[in-house]
Amino acid sequence: MRFTLAESMCAPDNYIPLAIAAEEAGYTSFTIPDSICYPEVSDSKYPYTPDGNREFLDGKPFIEPMILAATLAAVTERLRFTTFVVKLPVRNPVLTAKQAMSLAVLSNNRFGFGVGISPWPEDFAITGIPLAGRGKRMDEMIEIIRGLETGEFFEYQGEHFEIQSIKMSPAPTKRIPILIGGHAEPALRRAARVGDGWMHAGGDAETLNTLLGRLAELRVEYGREKEPFEIHVISMDGYTLDGVKRLEDMGITDAIVGFRNAYEPDTTTLDHKIGSLRGFAENVIAKL
Repeated sequence: MRFTLAESMCAPDNYIPLAIAAEEAGYTSFTIPDSICYPEVSDSKYPYTPDGNREFLDGKPFIEPMILAATLAAVTERLRFTTFVVKLPVRNPVLTAKQAMSLAVLSNNRFGFGVGISPWPEDFAITGIPLAGRGKRMDEMIEIIRGLETGEFFEYQGEHFEIQSIKMSPAPTKRIPILIGGHAEPALRRAARVGDGWMHAGGDAETLNTLLGRLAELRVEYGREKEPFEIHVISMDGYTLDGVKRLEDMGITDAIVGFRNAYEPDTTTLDHKIGSLRGFAENVIAKL
């Protein structure tokens, strides 16, 4: 089992010492969230709170994920940085590919590209991108990133994007892991069909079991059940040795752990954050 530290929406000056401490403590990865803006007026509901309330996001400090990942990669040597998740369809595919490739090169392949579809119609409106067709647009973007990351000449003709033959350099020496986030059927299908893994956004154990079962069915359907596949989950089982064994038996590869409620104001000091991540590492990671 690998462990990913989830410490997001904290004070920006916390990130560097937290990443250094996480690497020293034995964590494999560090998640990096994505949020473009907070609309003052919106009827949208947040999909992962019980009542759909989004107010906890108001004023939270989100650093642009590629910039933050590059910054943290520069002060670490082994820790991987995984976006959780970049809202892919509101971005330009060529510029996004250039960012992801550059980050993979500079970090020595320590970048996991978690991607998903934004739940906010406002994200599409402010970036001038149609909300309709966002799933197909995301599929095409993944194809484009896959083509460009080879470092060879690549051209593309799709429903939403047309790219003349181009080459990007430098190219990473390894394929960038693309991890698909989302619980809806289209997200699970996308993960099974083209993803290198799936990212779970939380929920109860019964729902997780249902999602994992469906994901396994879809991987068989697409003939990819024997290919390497990462499964990143948020589960209370990730916090105990017995629970970790249960997750391993379920085929989970990465447990995402955090030590405060990100939906509430962050009143935790940096020293307390570091103490929490070290305590977990001593009591769980070091004993596996």
